[in-house]
Parts: sequence; structure tokens; C-alpha cells
Amino acid sequence: MQLTVRMPDEYREKIEILAEEMGLKLSDIARLALKRFIEENMNMNEISPYRKVKHLLGTAESGIKDLGQRHREHLIDKIRKSD
Repeated sequence: MQLTVRMPDEYREKIEILAEEMGLKLSDIARLALKRFIEENMNMNEISPYRKVKHLLGTAESGIKDLGQRHREHLIDKIRKSD
């Protein structure tokens, strides 16, 4: 199958650089990119909700040990102190 793709010039320039450095054809790069896209997205409905958003999650430290349990109280206290 043949596929025609429109893309910004900056993409083409970067792809050409990568293809030359890697000794690949532009079509090889396109096939690799499509293969990866398909593999990552074909089974999205089978992936747990956590794994879908895992890359978006992180940790932060507030220095308040019970913030998760008493977040409302801490918030109210902070509002009162700012008045």
C-alpha cells in the first residue's frame, strides 16, 4: 500500500537528517513510526486506567504529613491566615 502524508517542512527536514544519520529511507522512518503508533494504541481499551495516565502522575512534597487526610482543614486554616 502506498500512503501520501502532508507535514510541515520542519518535520521533513528533521526526518531527512535522521534518515541520513541512520542510513534509512524516508519510507523506513514512516513505517517505523506507524508501527510504533499502532503497537502503542491498538490495545488501549485493554490497558488499565492507571497505566493510561501514569506518565501524567508525579509526587510533590508539601511538608505536611497528614495533608491527604486533613486537606480541608489545612485549606481552611491557610485561608484564615491569609485574611
